[in-house]
Amino acid sequence: MRIRSVLPTALPVLMSAAILPAVAHAAPTPTGTAISAIQGAGFSSPLVGQQVTDVPGIVTAVKTTGSRGFWMQSATPDRDPATSDGIFVFTGSATTVTAGDSVTVSGTVAEFRALASGETADTTSNLSVTEITKPTVVRVSGGNPLPAAQRITPATVPNLFAPRVAGGNVETINRVNPLRSAQEFWESREGVRVQVDNARIIAPSNSFGDIYVTTKPATSPSIRGGVVLRDYNLPTGRVHVATLDGTKPKLFVGDRFNGSLIGPVGWSQFGGYTVTATTLPPVTSGGLNATVASPARTGELSVATYNVENLAPKDSPAKYAALAKGIVTNLASPDIIAVEEVQDNSGAADDGTVASDATVATLTAAVKAAGGPAYESRSIDPVNDADGGQPGGNIRIVFLFNPARVSFVDRGTPSPTVGTQPVKGANGAAALSISPGRIDPTNPAWQTSRKPLVGEFTFNGKTVFVVGNHFNSKGGDQSADGRFQPPTRSSETQRVAQATVENNWIKSLQAIDPRAKVVIAGDLNDYQFSPALKTLTGNGTGLTDMITTVPGAAQYTYVFSGVSQVLDHIVLSQSLRLFARYEVIHLNAEFADQTSDHDPQVVRVRP
Repeated sequence: MRIRSVLPTALPVLMSAAILPAVAHAAPTPTGTAISAIQGAGFSSPLVGQQVTDVPGIVTAVKTTGSRGFWMQSATPDRDPATSDGIFVFTGSATTVTAGDSVTVSGTVAEFRALASGETADTTSNLSVTEITKPTVVRVSGGNPLPAAQRITPATVPNLFAPRVAGGNVETINRVNPLRSAQEFWESREGVRVQVDNARIIAPSNSFGDIYVTTKPATSPSIRGGVVLRDYNLPTGRVHVATLDGTKPKLFVGDRFNGSLIGPVGWSQFGGYTVTATTLPPVTSGGLNATVASPARTGELSVATYNVENLAPKDSPAKYAALAKGIVTNLASPDIIAVEEVQDNSGAADDGTVASDATVATLTAAVKAAGGPAYESRSIDPVNDADGGQPGGNIRIVFLFNPARVSFVDRGTPSPTVGTQPVKGANGAAALSISPGRIDPTNPAWQTSRKPLVGEFTFNGKTVFVVGNHFNSKGGDQSADGRFQPPTRSSETQRVAQATVENNWIKSLQAIDPRAKVVIAGDLNDYQFSPALKTLTGNGTGLTDMITTVPGAAQYTYVFSGVSQVLDHIVLSQSLRLFARYEVIHLNAEFADQTSDHDPQVVRVRP
């Protein structure tokens, strides 16, 4: 349900609308308030809370689901580039107007701001949308031509995403400059019909019907048709598309609309500025296929990481079979896999269960059935409800390993609350005091978050330390699309703290043996250019984030809100870096029928 807030004071969620009979052969009142005067030159209307009368316009689209109402646009634009000539009229119930009707509208000017649970109009980072509420609508005539849609070309939207303003709130801008930033460009067209031709699709469709396209196909393209995030500035060609009739097509990254997307501009808390397409043109497939890891070479140890998205015993056999196929066929049956988001045996039921042996057994059986190795596993059950994630799920990191290829060194008594320490082992070599063990699990950096799992493995007589991770999520950060620019990334503080703890632990291991062979793998929930990754790798001194060694167009493991980005990483010590071969295996994030929302990755090293 959408929660509506109106500035400066709140109005009820459900608003009535009076639809008056059509007035035959009448003309819009020339003295009525112009749409451009309501929209104003800034992000918010200068007439918020005021009554407007006889606002003339042509109905361009009617919304019959969700927040019902219609968009209308002035037949005589004011030609001021800062002011929009379109607006949404919120009726709250069915309306009899249709596209092409000439109408006049009287009502209250409001700024609708979508609110998530626990948010208020003051705290949310969501931008607002100017609307006319509690409307009285007079239909003047029908069958009028719609205002011509403004064509959006690759050169239309500015390359800067958001303006930089004192205080960081773009809504304080009195006059937008649509030539300066993408936010200002789209704000100046709020409610206006636009047209995007033959747009490339840059995110898979989902159950909510979200569609993302790019208006700048040559800007920051991924190797497979998406748009790559290379720094904290959002790609400005990215646009969210909604459908007027709720159509939910099945779309993959790299597909293309064969025709024009046409509709009015709005804003969604789930994707920023939105074009609500009145119809969808046909789709031409981009021919996307899952990638497959290159064959292993003699003497190589393969280590992978895979976030399996809240895997529980109750998940369908189809999910387990798809995960198994990804491991056996696409990842080429790695010797070691750090698996993230393995839930306990009761799944999301918050019943005190913490063991995950049933979940792991179901996965390893599926791998064996798919022709893979008989993986063994090691993990540590967490303290109940202490590690975050889906409530009751007790997600954790699990090591799967092929005992025909590698040996696991079991040492000490694994504990969820007692950390493992680097110690001198036989011949002065580095070893773990507890294997498998956790890194400093009682440190405040890991509060309500997953604790790193460390294992000591032996391959061809060489010791390799593998650290499995699942850092704190980005929950609580301000929207990158929102009014606060740059947005506050509050969750980043904890990930930097986690990276600091882990980096210090790795240094203590390397102090015993500077050539200790270390693989850090997992879902670090942050970008390759982030402070957390710079902290973890010591700015690349001593440790290498392998995603940074592939071309920029290939640096992504996840697609969120139309942006291909990095969340998952494999980091190597310099002792393993020289002959390493690294690949991201794209089989989930770009597909509508994904098994997980993350792509796995694999590295082959020569210890």
